[in-house]
Amino acid sequence: MPPRRAVTGRSQEPRQRYVEELRLLRAQKGDSLRQLGEVLGWDWSLFGKMEKGETLGGPEVAQALDQHYGTAGLLLTLWELAAGDPTQFRERYRRFMALEAKAVGIQQYSPAVVPGLLQTETYAYRLLFRGGLAPGAELDQQVEARMHRREILSVAGAPQFRAILDETVLRRGLLDRAEWQEQLKHLADVAEQPNVTLQILPFAAGLCELPNTDTALLRMPEGRTAAWVETGYDGQLIEENARVERLQFSYDRLRDHALSPRDTAEFILRLLEEVTCPSATPK
Repeated sequence: MPPRRAVTGRSQEPRQRYVEELRLLRAQKGDSLRQLGEVLGWDWSLFGKMEKGETLGGPEVAQALDQHYGTAGLLLTLWELAAGDPTQFRERYRRFMALEAKAVGIQQYSPAVVPGLLQTETYAYRLLFRGGLAPGAELDQQVEARMHRREILSVAGAPQFRAILDETVLRRGLLDRAEWQEQLKHLADVAEQPNVTLQILPFAAGLCELPNTDTALLRMPEGRTAAWVETGYDGQLIEENARVERLQFSYDRLRDHALSPRDTAEFILRLLEEVTCPSATPK
């Protein structure tokens, strides 16, 4: 079905309408992207990405544009509608995966589940099934796509990858002992790759930054960093420098509290022993 059009001839789809208004208002004002960046204090490339629909920007950016154009909250309202559009999650996630595939460095924090790049096929299947996908073609396709995606860690020119896993991730395993053993073994094997660093954030660290927020920081070839943050209900791609820097600071603090890579490897091996020999006394 083609996008609906109103009598104005502009789209009624929230994100597209936001993009169209941004382009129209700048054209009417006669500003270049660089001039807009200089006046409002953000890098001009952010406005270019907003006008191409690659990012919505933050609400503070929409408010600043409203003030600049004298549109009395119009752009902030359109921003809210676009950000709340349920069809946008899949589009944002596709954009994240495209950036992930190009990244030269990836820093991941997972508070509850094994991150996608480190999952076994069985773990991915169980997780996606619990997430609401019924057995069938769609679930199988999602699992296959996830297995293909994790290949970026082992191809030529693979990115440097660091993952911090909350201890919860390793304490809440799969119910099937053999399946969970397979996942733990996979973590141990992947951690031996020269481009992979794995660390555990232990319970002993107490309450830390980024609670309940799955976070990925992507270092791109041109030097900029983008971030993907996800909860159980939504995900957001963040490309604004100030917000990315705050996430990087929080991630660095988490890393300070995490076990060293060597201690993490020993931790995983102890868990493997417990799974293999359930009667053994945990160390």
